[in-house]
Amino acid sequence: MSETTAQKIERLLRERFDPTHFEITDDSAKHAGHAGATSGGGHYSVVIVSTAFENLNRLERHRAVYAAVQSMIGEEIHALAIRTLAPSEQAGQG
Repeated sequence: MSETTAQKIERLLRERFDPTHFEITDDSAKHAGHAGATSGGGHYSVVIVSTAFENLNRLERHRAVYAAVQSMIGEEIHALAIRTLAPSEQAGQG
């Protein structure tokens, strides 16, 4: 059985960031009829908590996430909403 796009995104991001917390949501159905949806690429949201994000600003974190899934952008992924946290930031959100 082959991986779904969401499973592939999760695998790539888990391999790259070894997160302590990970969530992925396929938001593609919310965008049916959207011009980008016709290309076949899906809309996804991810939340990643990882020590890899310590001492990185938001832009650096997002660049790292996009780099990890770069091969999927444009075909399998049309849009990716990203929320990144370091474990120390997650602890403070109680």
